[in-house]
Amino acid sequence: MTEAPYQRIVADIAERIGDGRLRPGERLPATRRLAKDHGVALATATKALAALQQQGLVVSKPRSGTVVAGLATTTPPPVVPRGPFGTADLVRVAIGIADAEGLAALSMRGVAAKLGVPTMSTYRHVESKERLVALMADAAYGELDVPTADDWRAGLEASARALWTLYRRHPWLAHVTPLTRPLPLPNLMRHGEVILHALAGRGLGAAARLDLQIVLLTHVQGLAVQLEAEAQAQAATGLTEDDWMDVHGPALEGIAATGRYPGFAALLRDFTAAGGYDLDLDRIFELGLRTLLDGLAATVFRDR
Repeated sequence: MTEAPYQRIVADIAERIGDGRLRPGERLPATRRLAKDHGVALATATKALAALQQQGLVVSKPRSGTVVAGLATTTPPPVVPRGPFGTADLVRVAIGIADAEGLAALSMRGVAAKLGVPTMSTYRHVESKERLVALMADAAYGELDVPTADDWRAGLEASARALWTLYRRHPWLAHVTPLTRPLPLPNLMRHGEVILHALAGRGLGAAARLDLQIVLLTHVQGLAVQLEAEAQAQAATGLTEDDWMDVHGPALEGIAATGRYPGFAALLRDFTAAGGYDLDLDRIFELGLRTLLDGLAATVFRDR
């Protein structure tokens, strides 16, 4: 029986893992590179990576992509204490790990290893990972100081831009503080205070002021969660945004060709003629913020 193309890729990588050419923890070639090297479609290369994961030969790691499974062949160096450390050191190191690898990669053991101290010693400063994450979030929100503004539009705009900057800097941050379950973080409260100051003294009731604060935060945070989601998806699949569209583009075109979705079909035709569509989240943020503020100016603040 003829071997399927994806099976040839699986066999090739399995052989390279078996003879040591690919070692535990080593990153596999990107999906596009695999497809090019083996002369197959991106979908075929993607299927091969999925098969390798099912066999336990490779795993997906946040920010790293697909890597060879298994423990490193070398013995890790013993932990050598580097001297006194405090809560601020734990938070600083933890933020660095989350920024580089994602929140899922954060552990007390990993933080201790970065500091060069025994894991149990970290619990003298922070009682749990959950508490550490809360301290990380508070520290991150405190990186920017946004002054209050008497002009409602200037105040809301300044707050939104500051939060977007922080979420861009720390993609994990938007996932830590859900709007439905706010955490008691003083530095996050400072950002909220800028919004409430901008809304004060305009004849708005308490519920209306909080509603508008939530509307603004939802725009910023709702868009920001896509930053970490995309990083995780790319690590899990090995596909960039462009790779993903290359794989799924034919299926989307097939849906458009059914004639059941004329608006979507028109979009595809226009994008094809224009050379494609660049999903720029910064541009979408600006568009959404401008539209939101213009809408508030024409309705809520029209006579205020």
